[in-house]
Amino acid sequence: MIELTCCLLLSASALAQQPKPLRLVATVPMPQVEGRIDHMAIDVAGQRLFVAALGNNTLEVIDVKNAKLLRTIAGLHEPQGVAYTPDSNRIYVANRADGSLHIYDGASFAMLKTISYASDADNVRYDAQADRLWVGYGEGGLGEFEQTGGKVRDVALGAHPESFQLEAHGSRIFVNLPPLHKIAAVDRQTGKVTASWPIDDATANYPMALDEADHRLFVVCRHPARLLVLDTSTGKLIASLPVVGDSDDLFYDVARKRIYAIGGEGAISIFEQQDADHYRELQRIATAAGARTGYFSADLRRLFVAARRRGSQPAEIRIYEVE
Repeated sequence: MIELTCCLLLSASALAQQPKPLRLVATVPMPQVEGRIDHMAIDVAGQRLFVAALGNNTLEVIDVKNAKLLRTIAGLHEPQGVAYTPDSNRIYVANRADGSLHIYDGASFAMLKTISYASDADNVRYDAQADRLWVGYGEGGLGEFEQTGGKVRDVALGAHPESFQLEAHGSRIFVNLPPLHKIAAVDRQTGKVTASWPIDDATANYPMALDEADHRLFVVCRHPARLLVLDTSTGKLIASLPVVGDSDDLFYDVARKRIYAIGGEGAISIFEQQDADHYRELQRIATAAGARTGYFSADLRRLFVAARRRGSQPAEIRIYEVE
């Protein structure tokens, strides 16, 4: 009996000493920011985080190294998506209210150009392969444009696109289409939809992440809250797991084989990829109610989570170190 008790105590001690997947290392208050906070982008070399404060009509620039608010850019119209191109040092901000996309100089923060889309400009992604950018907008479009702002083409999708991911070594874009309960695969060389995969297990498929090497697509649905894993070759559902509710951002950590789902329910769900077909939830880390967007930087080993104002508690960016 004594031997068994000692073993149990040793096991409990070993578990307690195991490093947590995430460790909160800093909090950056944004005292002037009101309302909903949407997506983000990173300048790795300059260690700057760009935060779309949708409800505040501003872009907040965070000094990551010193964990402080660096600058506020006003005059936006419900900003949602943000992208940053390091070679040209430009910031791209998509606005929901008027469908505009603003391009800023990353050094002076002067606005260089405005691009007009039909409505509801949303997520923005940089295509390093072609040196172009893509934005989801309106009632069903993906717009491709140059770094300087010149429009290249539009791809019709049939419904408003939410999160989308680009293959780095292939030509496809995977796009969440929540109104249709589907995921579309677009060939960005031809501009055509090459596949359409229905979401049967759940609906409200908003955030998405990609494991290109293992041909796996990760999608979080809100009704019910599930993490879906799909085969990008066939669209076949590989796994379905419970996840934190009201998620709006999802990231895949290639080096650690982990998935981070940020949920407005007030937590981060952390999953371990045991292999391409098997997954388990490692831990749920409490954050704050309504904190459902963020950004994962593999280069900086940081996960950033946005928490909106809660009563007298100001809006903030929580910075987690990835162990």
